Amino acid sequence: MKQIIFYLLISLSHGLYSQQIKGTITDKNGLPLMGASILLNETKTGAISDELGHFTLPTTLKKNTLIISAVGYKTDTSLVSKTENAVIIRLNEGVNLSDLVITTSTPGTSYDRKSIANLQIITSGELCKAACCNLSESFETNASVDVAYSDATTGAKQIKLLGLAGTYVQMLSENVPTLRGIGAPYGLGYTPGPWMESIQISKGAASVINGYESITGQINVEYLKPSNSDRFGINIFTSDAGRVEFNANTAIPITKKLSTGVLAHVEDEYIELDMNNDGFMDQPKVQQQNILNKWQYLGDKYMLNLMLRFLNETRKGGQLNHIENPYQIEIDSKRYEFYAKNGYSLNNKFESSIGVIMSGSFHQNDSRFGLKTYTGEQTNGYINLIYQTQLHKAHKLSTGASWNYDKYTEFLNGSPLNSTESTPGIFGEYTLNLKDKFIALAGIRSDYSSVYGVFFTPRAHLKFVLSEQLNFRASAGKGYRSPKIIAENSFLLAGNRALIVANNLQQEEAWNYGFTTSTHINVFKRELSIQGEYFYTHFINQAVSDLDTDPHAVLITNVHQGAYAQSIQIEASYEIARGWTLTAAHRITDSKATIQGKLREKPLTNRYKSLLTTSYQTKLKKWQVDFTAQFNGGGRLPDPDSNNPKWESSFTPYTILNAQLTKYFRNGSLYIGSENLGNFTQKNPIIDVTNPTSNDFDASIIWGPVHGRKIYAGLRWSLAKK
Repeated sequence: MKQIIFYLLISLSHGLYSQQIKGTITDKNGLPLMGASILLNETKTGAISDELGHFTLPTTLKKNTLIISAVGYKTDTSLVSKTENAVIIRLNEGVNLSDLVITTSTPGTSYDRKSIANLQIITSGELCKAACCNLSESFETNASVDVAYSDATTGAKQIKLLGLAGTYVQMLSENVPTLRGIGAPYGLGYTPGPWMESIQISKGAASVINGYESITGQINVEYLKPSNSDRFGINIFTSDAGRVEFNANTAIPITKKLSTGVLAHVEDEYIELDMNNDGFMDQPKVQQQNILNKWQYLGDKYMLNLMLRFLNETRKGGQLNHIENPYQIEIDSKRYEFYAKNGYSLNNKFESSIGVIMSGSFHQNDSRFGLKTYTGEQTNGYINLIYQTQLHKAHKLSTGASWNYDKYTEFLNGSPLNSTESTPGIFGEYTLNLKDKFIALAGIRSDYSSVYGVFFTPRAHLKFVLSEQLNFRASAGKGYRSPKIIAENSFLLAGNRALIVANNLQQEEAWNYGFTTSTHINVFKRELSIQGEYFYTHFINQAVSDLDTDPHAVLITNVHQGAYAQSIQIEASYEIARGWTLTAAHRITDSKATIQGKLREKPLTNRYKSLLTTSYQTKLKKWQVDFTAQFNGGGRLPDPDSNNPKWESSFTPYTILNAQLTKYFRNGSLYIGSENLGNFTQKNPIIDVTNPTSNDFDASIIWGPVHGRKIYAGLRWSLAKK
């Protein structure tokens, strides 16, 4: 603790006496360039532009000569005054790569220093450090997001953020809400890793522009863009668990302003894997066909992004086929979706713009869990109209209106469970920016639900930059969500717990408060980044899934007040030597829910998590070694039957180790790795596994991995754009 305070004091004193050059590197079309090298010629210090093209350089000189270079672009020299706040430098294409070789190193995961919110960015480079087959496997090297199995039979996974389940996280695809309702249980497997350009994780209160549903934060996925992607690329993956994947992407320029791209994914798991010999598959056999088509038009004043997508997936799990009258699970899903994002610049003195987002999806699910059946269809429509204007250099206003429509047609064992909700709303958001030293954002929206009536969503953010090396953030805001019990929890049907849902469940409502501090200091001429944060979520009303009251049932009821979750995390990143980076993090989670009138620790939640991840890349990026260690704390389990206990009352800490070796060549890479090197698995993940027809049969008491050590290998190859 004394060392941290010392570093903070050093960074503070440094910030009081130094100035910075801030700027943005773009191409000739104004698109940001990530990974450009900026060298201050007078002092020989340098920086690398981030994902948005931003860079910052400390200086004490009145005049500074910047040398800017990037692979594929002509090197440029610019004379800059330290008093300039926003330098924009455009690079032209055409450098002869045989005459110039530039090697740069950019962090795979970083916190956006410019954002007013607590925003973490995971780049495609970070995703390549592990077996990132889909979105659910994209957070193995991330300390903030946990991904856990929802049950031990269906392969359904859920995100946990700030100590709460993923239903309280708003999922976005290119800032368009997605994976809601029926798409939630298995939706993390619907986004292949090779499709993703980056992932943005925003913790705590989010902007009201994207809606009211975010309670603990937002996770936004950016896909590969046709305008800047490789002409063609493939990714082939296989593992000793019987999983085979093939991904292909292509980008086709139609004109200088119009381009299109196709992303295709096929996977198959063809082995009935049963490593613990309990007669049940450790994971279901999944077959998926997934295709996405994007169109992008980048005009002088008008921009359009259009996406069309189709997915077909089949899951088959349960007991092995050689067992007489096996208990089987079959889940068939089909999903159709589109979105159109339109942007128009008014190009007036206020730098105003209008955006129109339209999206729609249809999701069909047909499931069988032994003798139980569930079929569901969800039709969703979404429109968001946004107007933004820069009233003054320091004042920005965003306002607009939105509409969301959900229609559910569900049948549980033949009984209908239909519902429809239409929610129009209006919103406004004001930003005050005082020379990037103090930024305040205040937003509010009002929505009318055809089911729950009128409700208001206030949210606010503050950012105070004490120096370039030290800043503070604070946030507060409300969030709401409409519970869709069967659609979001259909995996619970895999066990024999009775599902008892209270009548007239109310809308969930919660406040979230967050405080963050980050510092960036030079230690042995290399930057040490330290991020500390605290978040507290307090529920006014929550739909609690009670697994404690009855060991043979799930009771879902409304609980008013009491339930909360708080999370404390510290994370540090440092480049030990050229090409060798290290990230270490530790998080403490305290999550409680009201069960039968008593405030109790939320079951199946780790009390802490530590993460250590390191990566080493040889000169000229020929080889790369990645290693990750996750230290997961223990926690409470749902109360077992006191007369006939079938499981313990708690689970113990455990460690997961992953490693990968990558060999790079001119147009691609070969990689081989292993997940769960220690071969740790949860013992007896299915209760009364030999008797699937008994009342004790239960697959929901899941807290650890159900599969042991995996070895995988793959090939990435691409043909770069001209």
